[in-house]
Amino acid sequence: MLEDFILESIMNTPAASRSMTLTGQGRVTAEPDIAVIRLGVELTGEDLAAVQSENAARSQAVLDALQQLGITDIRTFQYNIDRNYEYDGGTPVERGFTVRNIFEIRLDDPALAGTVIDAAVDAGANVTDLISFEVSDPGYYYQQALNLAVVDAIKKAASISDELRVDIDPVPNSIIENSSIPGPAQLFRREPAATPTVPGNVTIEANITAEFIY
Repeated sequence: MLEDFILESIMNTPAASRSMTLTGQGRVTAEPDIAVIRLGVELTGEDLAAVQSENAARSQAVLDALQQLGITDIRTFQYNIDRNYEYDGGTPVERGFTVRNIFEIRLDDPALAGTVIDAAVDAGANVTDLISFEVSDPGYYYQQALNLAVVDAIKKAASISDELRVDIDPVPNSIIENSSIPGPAQLFRREPAATPTVPGNVTIEANITAEFIY
């Protein structure tokens, strides 16, 4: 029988070279405790000074509205001034300027994300680039996922060794980490609107490759 042939082949293999290499995956879920929002003001016009002035006024109104909500963790993420062009018969023709001022806001309470976006939009923000729901200590959850990945590989090794009727060392001879601590967990890009946000849970995964001796 094929099973007996496989078993005989294994037993005839020198002990020093008998090993199996398996992968393991671990996964944990966590409730996000941080929200990161990038929003701001983007205006276009022919007169650069006028566009800059209006953008500055509306951006300040957005900052004032956020500060009235008690939001303090705000920084300028992006400020751009771009010339706009249209092409007439292949020739570029200047068509004014675009001024873009984007703030990054970090919230310790993800449930406030919708309120913050609506307040900013009411104050003059017309661009929402990013909403990211994250965990403040991803390394903690990643370590749990990594441990589960090792356990997964060990279970696979035990199952295979039972099927082949061989004794296997349950402690891996080597472990290679194939993943890393993740970055932002959930990203959403959207235009300003009445903004209900549902963070949901963050899933953190880890993957390893393990070698077992038998």
